[in-house]
Amino acid sequence: MKRAFLIVLDSFGIGELPDAGDYGDEGSNTLRAVASYEQFHMPNMAKLGLFHIDGVEYDKKPEKTEGVFGRMSESSKGKDTTIGHWEIAGIISEKPLPTFPNGFPKELLDEFSRRTKRGVLCNQPYSGTDVIRDYGEEHLKTGDLIVYTSADSVFQIAAHESIVPVKELYHYCEIARELCTGDWGVGRIIARPFEGEAPEFKRTSNRHDYSLVPPKTTMMDVLRDNEYEVLSVGKINDIFAGKSITDMVRTKNNAEGIEKTLEYMRKEFQGLCFTNLVDFDMVYGHRNDVEGYAKALNYFDEQLPRILDELKSEDILIITADHGCDPSTESTDHSREYTPCIVYGKGIKAGINIGTRKTFADIAATILEYFNLSGDIAGTSFLQEITK
Repeated sequence: MKRAFLIVLDSFGIGELPDAGDYGDEGSNTLRAVASYEQFHMPNMAKLGLFHIDGVEYDKKPEKTEGVFGRMSESSKGKDTTIGHWEIAGIISEKPLPTFPNGFPKELLDEFSRRTKRGVLCNQPYSGTDVIRDYGEEHLKTGDLIVYTSADSVFQIAAHESIVPVKELYHYCEIARELCTGDWGVGRIIARPFEGEAPEFKRTSNRHDYSLVPPKTTMMDVLRDNEYEVLSVGKINDIFAGKSITDMVRTKNNAEGIEKTLEYMRKEFQGLCFTNLVDFDMVYGHRNDVEGYAKALNYFDEQLPRILDELKSEDILIITADHGCDPSTESTDHSREYTPCIVYGKGIKAGINIGTRKTFADIAATILEYFNLSGDIAGTSFLQEITK
C-alpha cells in the first residue's frame, strides 16, 4: 500500500532567489528571520536535514542527518499561494496572475455591486487587519462590502458576520469568482468574515478561498485518473478549486491541520495526502510577527515525531513551502525565496543532499514516479537518487 504525505509549511522560505530583486524582495530570508528569535528550536527538522540545505546558515545543526534535503527554486512568474502550489503540483506558470495595485476597475465593481445589491468600500491594497479597523464601522452603518487586495493576485471581501451571514458572504465570493476571469482573473477570491466591536474587530476562522481552476494537468489529476485517492487538508481543496480531490477537510489553524493529517495517516488508503499549514503565512508572516512565526515552527517541530511515528513501511513524507513571507522586513507581503524540501521514509536514504532544484515541480514528478506513474506535468523526479 503506497501513500505519500506532502505537507506545505505555508510561506516558509529559506533565502532569496536570484531574481528576488525583480519582486522587491532582495535580502528576504524567512528562515534567517525566525531563527533570530532566541527560543527558536527545531531539533527534529534539524535531524531531517533542514539546516544542511545549501545556502542555509545555522550554527546549531547535527553532524548527521536522517532525511533527504534540498532547496527548491520557483520557475513560475509570481510569488503567491496559487502559483506556488500549482508549481508544486506540476504546473509552471509563464505569466503572473494579475494584480491590482491601484484597486479594481470601476466596471468590475459596478457589476459586482449590481449583482450583490451592496456597495463597495476601500478598493485598494490593504492589510487585512488594518482594513477592518479603518472601514469596519462604516461597513456596520451602511452594509457595504469591504473589498480590498494586496500585492498578491487576490480579490478579498470582508464583512461582519452580524451584517452579512457567512453563507451570504460565500455567495458574494462566488459572484466575484464568476466575474474575475480573463484580464480580471485573480488567483483567489477570499472571504474574510470578522466579528466584534470597534476598534477591536477580529477576523474569524470562517475564511474561504475561491481559486481559479488549474489551467493544466496536475499530479492530482494523474493520481485520480489512475484510481488513487487524493486527500486534502486545509486550503488545498480551495487552491485547486476541488479538482481531482477525492476527500477533503478544512482546518482553522495549524494544530487542527496536524491532527487532521494524523487522522488520515491512521486510515487505510492508497494515494496522496496533501496538507497546507497556513498559520505561518496568514497569522504571522503577513503581520511581521517574528516571535509568533518562530513559535509556530517550534510547535510544528514538536509535533513532527507524531507524524513520523505514523509512517508505514512504504510511506513517503515530503515537507516543503510555496513561497516566503519574511516577517522581519518592512513589507507584509510574500517574498520571492527558495523553499525547503525535506523527504523521509523507511525506504528513503539518510543524509542525501538533492542540491538546488530548478523547479518546485520536481516534487510532483517524484511523487508520480513513486506511484509508478507519469503524466503531462513539469518537473524532474529525484526518486532514484533517494530510495534505498
